[in-house]
Amino acid sequence: MKAGLVYFSGGGMTHELMLSAANALQDNGIEVYRYRITGKEIVDGRFVNPEVFTALKECDGIILGSPTYMGGVAAQLKAFIDASSELWCKQVWSGKAAAGITCGSAQNGDQSGTLQYLITFASQHGMYWVSLDSAHGYKDSGVNRLGCQLGVVAQATSGNVEKADLATAAYLGKRVAELIKKLAQ
Repeated sequence: MKAGLVYFSGGGMTHELMLSAANALQDNGIEVYRYRITGKEIVDGRFVNPEVFTALKECDGIILGSPTYMGGVAAQLKAFIDASSELWCKQVWSGKAAAGITCGSAQNGDQSGTLQYLITFASQHGMYWVSLDSAHGYKDSGVNRLGCQLGVVAQATSGNVEKADLATAAYLGKRVAELIKKLAQ
């Protein structure tokens, strides 16, 4: 069983969150393919790297990550998403698990808009979205400190990711691993 993590990280915070999710996946017996978009593979506004799409075909789940810029995904991840349209036509990713991770500089910096976009994207591909099942304030489990159930919403202003946000990314990775295993049965 294998999960793919595809993300863009401008300041490094999204990268740290994705590493936390990757470690949790591996700790739960899931092989990880990780790809950080750098921008070099974007030509004339289009993501061009067929090897990434080939690798993701072999994955049982995909976690997407992006900082929240102006209430949405970064242009680099959007270019990747747009390039997936050829796979969408054939529903290549249908039946795979999907999840999302985002980080912003404000506690309510419209990060949920980024996750809502990723949910729509995953739904168009026929994927199963993995959310959090940890309501902040109801039972303190040390995760989901900002209270978003859609996926990981982190907030960092000093260039450092909060420990609770890293724990939330790990928790989401564990949940994705659990769904991948259930789908494989």
